[in-house]
Amino acid sequence: MTRLVLGSASTGRLKVLRQAGVDPLVRVSGLDEDALIAAMRPDAAPDEVVRSLARAKAEHVVAMLDERDVTADCVVLGCDSMLYQDGQLCGKPASTDDARRQWRSMAGRAGQLHTGHCLIRVRAHDVVQAEAETSVTTVRFGTPTDSDLEAYLASGEPLRVAGAFTLDGLGGWFIDGVDGDPSTVIGVSLPLLRCLLARCGLSVADLWTEIPV
Repeated sequence: MTRLVLGSASTGRLKVLRQAGVDPLVRVSGLDEDALIAAMRPDAAPDEVVRSLARAKAEHVVAMLDERDVTADCVVLGCDSMLYQDGQLCGKPASTDDARRQWRSMAGRAGQLHTGHCLIRVRAHDVVQAEAETSVTTVRFGTPTDSDLEAYLASGEPLRVAGAFTLDGLGGWFIDGVDGDPSTVIGVSLPLLRCLLARCGLSVADLWTEIPV
């Protein structure tokens, strides 16, 4: 069986994959994302930024793998998500004050969540193929009351996620709608991942560890 290696510490991504019948091996890249972004062209498009970050994460995880039973037949998935609004890309907020400012800016409005995906195919311990794409979904934000926003900020959740919100956690109370693939907003697009797997000659069923109910 081909093993999927998830190069991410995101519990949301892991949850999406497990609910879809895949139990990935988790290996976190630990790359300095801010340094990688600083090294990019200042006029780089949002989809290019997240795709480049996803590729860097996947490549770093591939270089880390030392389990020969895994590198005999696996695919490594790197992902990166950022919210694009008002001409700016927003990753994880640096502080509670940053998260508060972010929410006050996006409340009652819409933004585009860009999620870069890079899938690297490894067979017989060598990289044989790499595919990268970006999925974009529009998120329509509600307007939380001041007390709800402060309670949400106090939970710590906004500091752990791109754009200071989640769809599948406490932040879901304040999302009015999603135009596009909801799994992209959680962190990994199943439709896009299916297409990347197909380019690598794999079907979704090749990764299932159990048949989804």
